[in-house]
Amino acid sequence: MEKQNYRLYSDGACRGNPGEGGAGAVITDAEGNAVWEGKEYLGHCTNNIAEYKALILGLKGALQEGYKKLYVYMDSELLAKQINGSYKVKNENLKVLMREVRSLLSSFESVQVKHVLRCHNARADKLANLAIDINN
Repeated sequence: MEKQNYRLYSDGACRGNPGEGGAGAVITDAEGNAVWEGKEYLGHCTNNIAEYKALILGLKGALQEGYKKLYVYMDSELLAKQINGSYKVKNENLKVLMREVRSLLSSFESVQVKHVLRCHNARADKLANLAIDINN
């Protein structure tokens, strides 16, 4: 497996908060070509739970593909700051998901998590919404 850095874009979507949720994730190579995509219908959840589930979906996809160096991009500033340690996770449901995220992150050689504007996360957003549409 090459040692190149891959980019994971993840996004959660909710129709209402809480409401019907979906998770979407896309992994691209250095040139921006999609090398993996995933989507998952989440049922009734909050937007923050959908964001966490989308990240977990993408991290699992990266590990399954053998990608060990990852740049992670998400449009949830809250989640990015929680992962990077500048915000604490207070909600009990989110604490459980954060433990899973931390466990997955420990399997990578290197990971950098960055907040991006929603317009830079369109593919993951489209997949998250598609997951909801398919199940309705």
